[in-house]
Amino acid sequence: MSSFTRLEQFREIWQNRSEEQEKDGRSERTRDDMNAVPRYTVFWLCALDQDRVPRPVEPAVEEFVQLLERSEGTALRGAYLATGFRPDVDLIFWLLGHDPAHFQDLALALRRTALGRALPVCYAYFGMAGSSQYDPTHGPAFLRGEPPKRYLSVYPFVKTPEWYLLPFEERRRLMAEHGRLGDEFPTVLTNTVNSFGVQDQEFIVALEDDDVGTLITMVQRLRAAEVRKYTQLDTPIFLGQRYEPREALIRLVQ
Repeated sequence: MSSFTRLEQFREIWQNRSEEQEKDGRSERTRDDMNAVPRYTVFWLCALDQDRVPRPVEPAVEEFVQLLERSEGTALRGAYLATGFRPDVDLIFWLLGHDPAHFQDLALALRRTALGRALPVCYAYFGMAGSSQYDPTHGPAFLRGEPPKRYLSVYPFVKTPEWYLLPFEERRRLMAEHGRLGDEFPTVLTNTVNSFGVQDQEFIVALEDDDVGTLITMVQRLRAAEVRKYTQLDTPIFLGQRYEPREALIRLVQ
């Protein structure tokens, strides 16, 4: 089964859940609904070693793509070219799955390919998705079955220690204000996942839109939110443009 097919199946699961809710008279998505789709995600940020690119490139690209799209237990949300946006990253792969072990199996398999040896991972952001503790009906766009958009901006995120010492109701109030500001940009898909205890950052934030300018304007607007003063880290930031995996790789290595 291809990665694309699995992604479509995950969307279908979400759609079926939504239809069941409508029949039951429920309009809000629940924590259980979000748990029905892949809860884990990983972003692999790769830098091309041009000297190690195999020739001819076409068979090597085909081998890599076949593994990427047919890996057991994972679904590719997107392959994003980052060349020209940062000097240290050329390509971003965004994967979804139910079991973290499947990400590791795929990473090992890709590393053994001719092209994989020329495309090492220089950053890997891994996390678990779910509904927000401040609003159980809110969660990452990919959990809602939203299709991916043209551009992806992804970065690690850490709150200050003072944030966690605030009363829960105060934290919820601040996040509600942050959410209202974000609602001014309805085309932007937001995806925030947790990495507590398994990576250096606490969260991974992934923003999607078809227009880079909208991403810039939204993040600038969110700087005015009161909750901003509790941000400890939200860099480095990586921007990529989405392509079909085969096209992304051919454009990069030829």
